[in-house]
Amino acid sequence: MADESTPTELWVERTGTRRYTGKSSRGAEVSIGSESVDGVFTPGELLKIALAACTGMSSDLPLSRRLGDNYDATVRVSGAADRENELYPELHEILELDLSELDPEAQQRLLTVVERAIDKVCTVGRTLKAGTKISLDVVTDA
Repeated sequence: MADESTPTELWVERTGTRRYTGKSSRGAEVSIGSESVDGVFTPGELLKIALAACTGMSSDLPLSRRLGDNYDATVRVSGAADRENELYPELHEILELDLSELDPEAQQRLLTVVERAIDKVCTVGRTLKAGTKISLDVVTDA
Protein backbone atom coordinates (compact mmCIF):
# COMPACT_ATOMS: atom_id res chain seq x y z
CA MET A 1 0.00 0.00 0.00
CA ALA A 2 1.30 3.46 -0.92
CA ASP A 3 2.33 5.92 1.76
CA GLU A 4 -0.57 8.38 2.05
CA SER A 5 1.85 11.27 2.69
CA THR A 6 3.48 10.76 -0.71
CA PRO A 7 1.31 12.07 -3.56
CA THR A 8 0.60 9.65 -6.38
CA GLU A 9 2.65 10.53 -9.44
CA LEU A 10 0.66 10.70 -12.69
CA TRP A 11 1.93 10.89 -16.26
CA VAL A 12 1.16 9.91 -19.83
CA GLU A 13 3.52 8.28 -22.30
CA ARG A 14 3.08 8.46 -26.06
CA THR A 15 2.56 4.96 -27.47
CA GLY A 16 1.56 5.81 -31.05
CA THR A 17 -0.08 8.40 -33.26
CA ARG A 18 -2.71 10.18 -31.12
CA ARG A 19 -2.39 7.38 -28.57
CA TYR A 20 -1.04 7.57 -25.01
CA THR A 21 -1.01 5.44 -21.88
CA GLY A 22 -1.85 7.19 -18.63
CA LYS A 23 0.08 5.80 -15.66
CA SER A 24 0.25 6.19 -11.91
CA SER A 25 2.96 5.41 -9.40
CA ARG A 26 0.46 2.96 -7.85
CA GLY A 27 0.61 0.78 -10.99
CA ALA A 28 -2.65 1.82 -12.69
CA GLU A 29 -2.82 2.30 -16.45
CA VAL A 30 -5.44 3.61 -18.88
CA SER A 31 -5.34 3.82 -22.68
CA ILE A 32 -6.02 7.29 -24.07
CA GLY A 33 -6.39 8.49 -27.62
CA SER A 34 -8.58 10.19 -30.16
CA GLU A 35 -12.08 9.00 -31.08
CA SER A 36 -10.64 7.41 -34.21
CA VAL A 37 -8.57 4.97 -32.12
CA ASP A 38 -10.33 1.80 -30.90
CA GLY A 39 -10.00 0.64 -27.31
CA VAL A 40 -9.13 3.98 -25.75
CA PHE A 41 -10.80 6.75 -23.81
CA THR A 42 -10.53 10.31 -25.10
CA PRO A 43 -9.29 12.88 -22.58
CA GLY A 44 -12.80 14.38 -22.50
CA GLU A 45 -14.32 10.97 -21.77
CA LEU A 46 -11.87 10.52 -18.90
CA LEU A 47 -12.90 13.91 -17.53
CA LYS A 48 -16.54 12.83 -17.60
CA ILE A 49 -15.76 9.43 -16.09
CA ALA A 50 -13.75 11.11 -13.33
CA LEU A 51 -16.78 13.27 -12.51
CA ALA A 52 -19.15 10.29 -12.50
CA ALA A 53 -16.78 8.21 -10.37
CA CYS A 54 -16.33 11.07 -7.92
CA THR A 55 -20.10 11.44 -7.63
CA GLY A 56 -20.50 7.72 -7.03
CA MET A 57 -17.71 7.55 -4.48
CA SER A 58 -18.92 10.69 -2.69
CA SER A 59 -22.40 9.21 -2.34
CA ASP A 60 -21.18 5.75 -1.34
CA LEU A 61 -21.07 6.23 2.44
CA PRO A 62 -24.56 7.67 2.96
CA LEU A 63 -26.07 5.20 0.49
CA SER A 64 -24.35 2.15 1.98
CA ARG A 65 -25.37 3.23 5.49
CA ARG A 66 -29.02 3.29 4.47
CA LEU A 67 -29.16 0.61 1.74
CA GLY A 68 -26.41 -1.78 2.86
CA ASP A 69 -23.02 -2.50 1.34
CA ASN A 70 -24.42 -4.39 -1.65
CA TYR A 71 -26.59 -1.67 -3.18
CA ASP A 72 -26.39 -1.12 -6.95
CA ALA A 73 -25.68 2.28 -8.42
CA THR A 74 -24.85 3.59 -11.86
CA VAL A 75 -23.76 7.15 -12.55
CA ARG A 76 -24.20 8.15 -16.18
CA VAL A 77 -22.58 11.31 -17.48
CA SER A 78 -22.95 13.14 -20.75
CA GLY A 79 -22.20 16.47 -22.32
CA ALA A 80 -21.35 17.51 -25.84
CA ALA A 81 -18.19 19.45 -26.55
CA ASP A 82 -18.37 22.96 -27.95
CA ARG A 83 -15.74 22.45 -30.67
CA GLU A 84 -15.60 26.14 -31.58
CA ASN A 85 -14.36 26.98 -28.07
CA GLU A 86 -12.94 23.52 -27.23
CA LEU A 87 -14.75 23.09 -23.91
CA TYR A 88 -17.69 21.30 -22.36
CA PRO A 89 -20.24 23.99 -21.55
CA GLU A 90 -22.41 21.57 -19.57
CA LEU A 91 -22.05 18.09 -18.11
CA HIS A 92 -25.13 16.17 -17.01
CA GLU A 93 -25.06 13.31 -14.51
CA ILE A 94 -27.76 10.77 -13.71
CA LEU A 95 -27.43 8.71 -10.53
CA GLU A 96 -29.50 5.55 -10.94
CA LEU A 97 -30.59 3.87 -7.68
CA ASP A 98 -33.25 1.42 -6.56
CA LEU A 99 -34.95 3.06 -3.58
CA SER A 100 -38.19 1.06 -3.86
CA GLU A 101 -37.69 -0.41 -0.37
CA LEU A 102 -37.97 3.08 1.15
CA ASP A 103 -41.12 5.11 1.61
CA PRO A 104 -41.27 8.45 -0.28
CA GLU A 105 -40.26 10.52 2.77
CA ALA A 106 -37.26 8.28 3.50
CA GLN A 107 -36.28 8.44 -0.16
CA GLN A 108 -36.32 12.24 -0.12
CA ARG A 109 -34.32 12.41 3.13
CA LEU A 110 -31.70 10.05 1.72
CA LEU A 111 -31.44 11.96 -1.56
CA THR A 112 -30.97 15.22 0.36
CA VAL A 113 -28.11 13.66 2.35
CA VAL A 114 -26.59 12.19 -0.83
CA GLU A 115 -26.71 15.53 -2.69
CA ARG A 116 -25.08 17.29 0.28
CA ALA A 117 -22.33 14.66 0.44
CA ILE A 118 -21.60 15.01 -3.27
CA ASP A 119 -21.56 18.82 -3.05
CA LYS A 120 -19.23 18.67 -0.05
CA VAL A 121 -16.67 15.99 -0.95
CA CYS A 122 -16.64 15.42 -4.74
CA THR A 123 -13.31 17.08 -5.50
CA VAL A 124 -13.69 16.68 -9.27
CA GLY A 125 -17.14 18.27 -9.34
CA ARG A 126 -16.09 21.05 -6.99
CA THR A 127 -13.03 21.77 -9.15
CA LEU A 128 -15.05 21.88 -12.37
CA LYS A 129 -17.64 24.18 -10.80
CA ALA A 130 -15.00 26.53 -9.37
CA GLY A 131 -12.56 26.43 -12.26
CA THR A 132 -8.87 25.93 -11.67
CA LYS A 133 -5.59 27.50 -12.66
CA ILE A 134 -3.44 25.28 -14.87
CA SER A 135 0.25 25.84 -15.49
CA LEU A 136 2.56 24.14 -18.00
CA ASP A 137 6.35 23.90 -18.02
CA VAL A 138 8.08 22.49 -21.08
CA VAL A 139 11.37 20.66 -20.45
CA THR A 140 13.63 19.88 -23.41
CA ASP A 141 16.87 17.96 -23.85
CA ALA A 142 18.34 20.86 -25.84
